[in-house]
Amino acid sequence: MSEPEVIVRKEGRAGRLTLNRPQALNALTHGICLQTTQALRDWADDPEVSVILLDGAGERAFCSGGDIAQVTAAGKRGDYAAGRDFWRDEYRMNCLMAAYAKPVVSFMHGFVMGGGVGYGCHTRNRIVGESTQMAMPECGIGMIPDVGGTWLLGQAPGELGVYLALTAARMGPGDAIHAGFADRFVPEAAWDSAKAALIETGDVGTLPRHADPASPMAVEQSRINRLFAPSTVTEIIDNLRSDPSAIAQAALKAIGRNSPLSMASTLALLRPSPRSLEEALKQEYRWTWRAMEKSDFIEGVRAQIIDKDRTPHWKHAAPADVTIAEVAALLATLGRDELSFG
Repeated sequence: MSEPEVIVRKEGRAGRLTLNRPQALNALTHGICLQTTQALRDWADDPEVSVILLDGAGERAFCSGGDIAQVTAAGKRGDYAAGRDFWRDEYRMNCLMAAYAKPVVSFMHGFVMGGGVGYGCHTRNRIVGESTQMAMPECGIGMIPDVGGTWLLGQAPGELGVYLALTAARMGPGDAIHAGFADRFVPEAAWDSAKAALIETGDVGTLPRHADPASPMAVEQSRINRLFAPSTVTEIIDNLRSDPSAIAQAALKAIGRNSPLSMASTLALLRPSPRSLEEALKQEYRWTWRAMEKSDFIEGVRAQIIDKDRTPHWKHAAPADVTIAEVAALLATLGRDELSFG
């Protein structure tokens, strides 16, 4: 009998969801999203459940993102429904987690990227530890920061959200707290006892308090604000080229690997920033609904994940080649296909 992709159970006062694909770095599948949604609905009115615990099996990752191999394989055949269905149900799950009446506590170790951010960072009790490495790397695979990522990025201080979106820079625990993607640091050696207290009492007040680790990004905040203030990717690149600092040169190299269309679309989603998580998810869904047909997504996944040749052939040679009209078309209303929450 195969292992479940997500372990769903009740323990004491807690409803527990443990992502259970450690060999795949706990990448999210459509099935995981549906099972998570069903469990949350079941527990909403269950008097035995006072708190929800989210965590991931294995040592390497809470969740490395969405498992998009099947989605892209279907898209290459001209079948876009699989991806659209997956993203629709994933985004609805993200919204449900954020609005959930009972406290949800996410313990996020190791890699927390893309869909993993959506799974663990829309709750109000987000725990990080020494091993946490968090990022939104979507522009590197011809995608946009989705799963409500544009909402989180838009709430980050100054221009930090734009920096994180365009460079896929990894946040350690201190950076994640500074950026607003996490709430508190707890040493990972104390996680078992913290979970045990939650299971016994159902009370998030039992979560321990520790000093936040240093945030290198907070130290660089003023430089990030200046470098990433321009309204176009081309102008940001000009700023980076004129700044010899290590952070600017690393950012320049990262941006040079990304899809120009994805970066232009991401800036459009962040300026102005979404006014709510629901607005962010609706806008992101317009883009992802069209992603396999109109964007660099399939090519980016091929180059970075499937063939791993790291040489994607983007639709545009440079950010300056992307037009406002192209971005607007990707973000236009979907009419009857608009994302709804219910």
